[in-house]
Amino acid sequence: MIKKFKQRGFTLIELMIVVAIIGILAAVAIPAFMDYMKKSKKTEASLQLNKIAKNAKVAYISEASFPITSTVQTPLAACCGQTLSGTNKCVPVPVEWAVPAWQALDFQIDEPNLFNYQYTFTDSSTAVATALGDLDCDTVSITYTLNLTAPLGNASGIITEPAPNTD
Repeated sequence: MIKKFKQRGFTLIELMIVVAIIGILAAVAIPAFMDYMKKSKKTEASLQLNKIAKNAKVAYISEASFPITSTVQTPLAACCGQTLSGTNKCVPVPVEWAVPAWQALDFQIDEPNLFNYQYTFTDSSTAVATALGDLDCDTVSITYTLNLTAPLGNASGIITEPAPNTD
């Protein structure tokens, strides 16, 4: 004797429970994902300021002074609004990096970037470099600061990151 099984699907309540679980998971996962995206964007500033620090130390060792230049900021325009491949990254303009300050530091960025960089010479043993960026174009900028000092002729640089709750 062949027994026929009745086909049975999911009930509406079971489907609603699954939808609720997916909604809860999405509510937790999406903000965490956005935080990871911001963290990944912030690494650019630390890496580039580290490069400036290394080059400034080399300049200090060879010249007994940090590069003596006037304050320079590059790129000149804000990165927000520049749509390069659908992102708000600054389009690299080689001519903007061809100024004495950046050449003295042997520093330039030749790929799309998120931050504006500035170098300010204070005196022969101190200088400051900053990276200013608005990562999600909400008019809230974050600033990384590199303080270059040479106490007793030993050049060093300390990078100060923005407060954790900014941007």
